[in-house]
Amino acid sequence: MSATKSDFGVSGPHPLPWQRAATGANLLSGDGSLGVTIFEEMTTLALSAGAINLGQGFPDEDGPVEIREAAQAAIAAGANQYAPGKGIPVLREAISAHQSRFYGLTPDPDTEIIVTTGATEAIAAALLALVGPGDEVLTFEPFYDSYGAIIGLAGATHVTAPLLAPDFQPDLDALEAAFSNRTKVVLVNNPHNPTGAVFPSEVLQRVVDLAERFGSIIITDEVYEHLTFGVRHVPVATLPGAAGRTMTISSAGKTFSFTGWKIGWLSGPAHLVAAARTVKQFLSYSSGTPFQSAIAVGLELPDEFYTGIADTLRYKRDILSAGLRAAGLDVLTPQGTYFVNVDTSPLGITDAVDLARKLPALVGVAAIPVPVFCHAEGAERTRSLLRFAFCKKVHVLEEAAERLATLRERL
Repeated sequence: MSATKSDFGVSGPHPLPWQRAATGANLLSGDGSLGVTIFEEMTTLALSAGAINLGQGFPDEDGPVEIREAAQAAIAAGANQYAPGKGIPVLREAISAHQSRFYGLTPDPDTEIIVTTGATEAIAAALLALVGPGDEVLTFEPFYDSYGAIIGLAGATHVTAPLLAPDFQPDLDALEAAFSNRTKVVLVNNPHNPTGAVFPSEVLQRVVDLAERFGSIIITDEVYEHLTFGVRHVPVATLPGAAGRTMTISSAGKTFSFTGWKIGWLSGPAHLVAAARTVKQFLSYSSGTPFQSAIAVGLELPDEFYTGIADTLRYKRDILSAGLRAAGLDVLTPQGTYFVNVDTSPLGITDAVDLARKLPALVGVAAIPVPVFCHAEGAERTRSLLRFAFCKKVHVLEEAAERLATLRERL
């Protein structure tokens, strides 16, 4: 159910911060009515229909036992009060060691890393620190909905460059055309949610070169860094010309399957990290003290763990994809993340939002329509696309695949 503008006592010529955030996340209609997020809507429909919820991207099983035990031990040892605002030293040191081990980066744990309440807070702190009215923030489209919300909250203008099906790689000329002298920040999500694309070095280098030309700061959301399938993740900060202008964000939730712990981090040049820390300390200040030390343990797990989680997730992707193909859908195979997208048009369906609302009752599976992650023009371009999450137990995905395989006959 939507609330109307009058329910909030809104008046005056200028949108309030909540309105800018809601508009940026596509939650506010032209008449001022406030809706719920697509995740809440689809979850409600899934619950009412007893459907398997493949909409929201969180695992349905916990991560490594040694990380859980480390958190329990930290609680028992009394690590239950505020952590330092920038994060406990052992985790900041582990983050630095992890980046050195996998990517050859060596951020200073004291001045170039902060721990945040998930990647979402890191993104919010960085954007709120760096942009305001008159500035532009450039993202790819489709985009994760919180990007639009925070850009709107900051009062900046959200500009997008399209990712084109079936491989969801950008048109580089369109990317260049999206830059301007007002492009204060380029926000790059790689591996990319919701499309599952992984951008190669040449695409990322083009972003860096354009950011250098226009004097833009780069913020990267790399939470799926270890969840790629047969392709290598390339951190933007490792590319020529990037290190001095790039803030890198990641988190423990996706890598270790502890999304509820909300432990994220941001690294980059000391002056940019200091700017983000200034804002972050007035958001959550600090969080998750015992979880921070446990994630430090996780970051030290052997390489076999990291290759194993990607292999397992690829297997799950393929189980779900088989059911989607059996349903007559065009599967757009992802190179990373938790998500697979499908095109519904082979079934003669061009309205993915309408189909998403019907799916839970129709076949007992819930998904997310991709158009909700776009502005108007992008929504039209992606209007027949649905996103399914495959970060679930194998038997759940097998059941979902069987249900989805009946879609064509039920239609």
